[in-house]
Amino acid sequence: MDRQQIQVSDEEREVAREESRRRRRKKAITSASSTSMDQISVEFVLPTVARGGSSPDSLLLEVAGNWTVEQVKAQVWMKAVSLNLCPDFYQRFCPDHCILLYQKKGTVCEIYDKHQVFQTLDCIRYWRALKKDVGRIQLVPRPQPTDESQQYQRYLNYLIGYDVTDVSNVHDDELEFTRRKLLTPRRIELSDRDPNLYSMDPWVTRKPLPEHLLSKVNNGYILVVIHVSTSSQTIKVSIDDTPSQVDKYIGYCCFCLALREEYLYGEKALQSFNWIRQSLKNGEEIHLVLETPPDPELDLVQREDWAQVDDCTGVAGTHEQLTIAEKDHERVFTISMWDCNRKFRVKVLGIDIPSLPKVPEFMVFIEASIFHGQQLLAQERTTSKTFNEEVLWNCWLEFNIKIKDLPKGARLNLQVICGKQPQTPNSKSSYHDNTSGRKTKNRLLYYVNLLLIDHRSLLRQGEFILHMWKMPEKSEESSSSINADKLTSATNPDKASSMAIAILLDKYCYPVVLPKSREVGRDCGAGSEEGDGGERGQREMPNHLKKQFAAIVSTDPLHPLSPEDKELLWHFRHECMRDPRAYPKLLGSVRWGKQEDVLATHRLLDRSNAWDTSGLDVGLAMQLLDCHYSDAQVRSMAVRKLETLEDDDVLRYLLQLVQAVKFEPYHDSALVRFLLKRALRSKRIGHFLFWFLRSEIAQSMHYQQRYAVLLEAYLRGCGENMLQDFRKQVEMTEALQKVTREMKAMSADKYDVTQQVVIQLRQKLETLQLSGLPESFRVPYDPGLRAGTLLIEQCKVMASKKKPLWLQFKRADPTTLSKDPVGIIFKDGDDLRQDMLILQILLIMESIWETESLDLCLLPYGCISTGNKIGMIEIVKDATTIATIQQSVVGSTGAFKDEILYQWLRDKCVSEEKFQQAVERFLYSCGGYCVATYVLGIGDRHNDNIMITESGNLFHIDFGHILGNYKSFMGISKEWVPFVLTPDFLYVMGTSGKKSSPHFQKFQDVCVKAYLALRHHTNLLIILFSMMLMTGMPQLTSKEDIEYIREALTVGRSEDEAQRHLLDQIEICREKGWMVQINWFVHLVLGIKQGVEKRST
Repeated sequence: MDRQQIQVSDEEREVAREESRRRRRKKAITSASSTSMDQISVEFVLPTVARGGSSPDSLLLEVAGNWTVEQVKAQVWMKAVSLNLCPDFYQRFCPDHCILLYQKKGTVCEIYDKHQVFQTLDCIRYWRALKKDVGRIQLVPRPQPTDESQQYQRYLNYLIGYDVTDVSNVHDDELEFTRRKLLTPRRIELSDRDPNLYSMDPWVTRKPLPEHLLSKVNNGYILVVIHVSTSSQTIKVSIDDTPSQVDKYIGYCCFCLALREEYLYGEKALQSFNWIRQSLKNGEEIHLVLETPPDPELDLVQREDWAQVDDCTGVAGTHEQLTIAEKDHERVFTISMWDCNRKFRVKVLGIDIPSLPKVPEFMVFIEASIFHGQQLLAQERTTSKTFNEEVLWNCWLEFNIKIKDLPKGARLNLQVICGKQPQTPNSKSSYHDNTSGRKTKNRLLYYVNLLLIDHRSLLRQGEFILHMWKMPEKSEESSSSINADKLTSATNPDKASSMAIAILLDKYCYPVVLPKSREVGRDCGAGSEEGDGGERGQREMPNHLKKQFAAIVSTDPLHPLSPEDKELLWHFRHECMRDPRAYPKLLGSVRWGKQEDVLATHRLLDRSNAWDTSGLDVGLAMQLLDCHYSDAQVRSMAVRKLETLEDDDVLRYLLQLVQAVKFEPYHDSALVRFLLKRALRSKRIGHFLFWFLRSEIAQSMHYQQRYAVLLEAYLRGCGENMLQDFRKQVEMTEALQKVTREMKAMSADKYDVTQQVVIQLRQKLETLQLSGLPESFRVPYDPGLRAGTLLIEQCKVMASKKKPLWLQFKRADPTTLSKDPVGIIFKDGDDLRQDMLILQILLIMESIWETESLDLCLLPYGCISTGNKIGMIEIVKDATTIATIQQSVVGSTGAFKDEILYQWLRDKCVSEEKFQQAVERFLYSCGGYCVATYVLGIGDRHNDNIMITESGNLFHIDFGHILGNYKSFMGISKEWVPFVLTPDFLYVMGTSGKKSSPHFQKFQDVCVKAYLALRHHTNLLIILFSMMLMTGMPQLTSKEDIEYIREALTVGRSEDEAQRHLLDQIEICREKGWMVQINWFVHLVLGIKQGVEKRST
């Protein structure tokens, strides 16, 4: 009996607690409801003037907090009409004729987003902060663009290579919305910019001077040759002196490098300037020219016609502000998505194509999937129907995901798939992309994506006709970029001939908004455990799981997580938050299709400071920017870490950061703003950002709009000087491209080049130079060089299939003391992005080795893609191919003469000391390239792809085959050795056969140190290549390609095993060097037959 009483009393207490909770919740909701219904007093200054008056009309209106901006404008208009204020105006025009402006700290801001809830506007927060009872908003007629601004826009469009104002291929206003929003970060950056620092843009680093460079400094002092007018003097200065301290010795105010258009300016020590370090590294004298600093007025930025948009534009309210719960339905104007408990569905109406592709009589069906990043949230499909010009389904597909669980960035992926066999609905698809080369049952024909929540956080509603992208055939060049292309939310601009799909989404009476958050303490379900300090996610990890957890965290980025791994990480997520290395694994384990999990993740990220207080790990931050992470908060967190990068590191990773923009769900993002800010801060970063973006715009239709918006935002803030520089570079590129195509047409199928072709080229170049070619231009791959007029007699057409132009220009730097020309190879028909990637990775390897005090004398020459399969390559001074050296003595059999290279190097050195220095440089550079080419799997290493300078610096060129994708002949690989270490290379090191030498021993030590140093950065190298998977490089299209790096770096093996492995590879090269010589001999013979000229590029 007592036990029963106890049970009853316990039950009563539970009921009482539940009732108490319910009352508290109702009270909170009622409170939130009343807050959202707050009336806001606003004085509206109208665009009309009262009759007989001089001041504008004005209205005082009590605005409901949950009205949209569009409704507010309509209410103002109606009141003006009801009061009979200037009827000619208010009855003639609609509210959209005017825009809303307000003043904030002396700046005029526009309330831009007509769908935004009024109480979420920045002006409301501003007025409340000032304790204003009545706000003030001005209505002005929508400004029309002036002739001057339209002309300026056409100029920018020319530089961009795309009309950024063209909105014929968009189904919302995101493009224009982003253009307006990016005005704010641009203005902030311009207001903070130091005009002198920006105009001179000193290239400096905060990294300490490496030991191998310190050894070249005499007790902390260096000799500097200062040139003033026609005289010069050599002075001794400390490496810790600043440019202004050196000025005091001379009495002038500005230094420019004598060989480049670069300035030494500011309060940084001389040792911080990158070009000073480069001179020390190369053992070159440091020459400086004293001159008047450039005028900052030349970097004038054209005044914007646009008003700055509201800082909170596009921001949604909290769930409590938007919820319909406990509210008078007559006063509901927007709905919170988190109130929508029904499942998401889409009605597939049908597909239509003007011309049916030439395929057998296939059946087709639509597969509809919802993705967040790479995570599949739900998938459904239609029945199969016969493929005709028009196929109708008119069927609803209901997904196993509720509307309230759709995350920001979720995309609806629609695919037209064909197969010979009829398909039953709702079964999993078995298609395989036709780019794989495997015969499969079904084949993907067309695809398109639609973001289910738009850039304003509004749920998409109503009918959409989406023009789809065609799946390229394996033989098509665009097939290599399909991984990235399939992520785009852009639709096919070719509306006339593309496949179109018509779909219908549920329509509601009101806008349905994804809230930005819940108010603290009001979470329910699984999320409440986080807010209440629940135990499940915070419990102590048992010892037996700690080893398993550590093993998961330490795996490299390519290692797949099992469902059990993900469960463990999520279960102990608080433990994960203490270790930033675990973030990519944890965030890859989140169920992004569960609202409670997403809210719990956001709270964890908000509350943890481990990420912000940890040291900078570039690889870790970059990993969170790849295609697997679409959440804005996660990506913003990664960008926040990258904010601490100095300029030379931003340049080092710029290639990947530009590619990562493709993985952003929306045009405006933290990453886009980061790139914009850093480019507006540094001319050097801006220069390369311009060319990286312009190249992508020319080559990637799928992302043209996004890149064009960013490039326009940069060009509007870079200043007139930079715009003029870009104009000259674009004009020069276009002119040279035209000439190259004409030259190719003259000898299309021939490898050799006749003297007649060279004469024709020189005539065309002369005509071009006389008819308005820019007098000078910055070299796109190196903005510190300025090229002038062409040295026409030194220009030629190179004897290879694509007929690149070998061009020599006079130097045009006003301060230059160098007589050496600027040599450029101009290519049309080759995609140089793969070469750019390898050269960038070589620079990163060089920086890794620098931290280990290793200088491996790599020579990452200049190379840049300037458009669709066009670009420029630097001609390295005093460099010759190994093939040319071998041929120059005894012809093709030179490939078998071990001593030829040794003798050539000795002949080029004027003294024994210079020769020993050259041998030393050869040893280090050979070691560096052996390790680099092995780790990167660079193939096709014949004697025309390896060069050497007269100072002994060996280097590789032409990286067409990477990551183990080697050339083969009749199914047999042409790569017989791990890397190139031929008998003639060993001869320079004083060894042959099985013999050793002190130089060879040193070579082995250098290789081992370099290899082990790279192993410590395996994750970074993997991440950098992973982010380039989406670029469209034919040899970098899948994770299997990157798997090569893991194997080459012996991931999972000990240091001793790794060292032994590399030494074994060196031995293989020694043993099989004769095989490489045979390969080189064949190449020389074939080269002679084809008329390949002796190249020096």
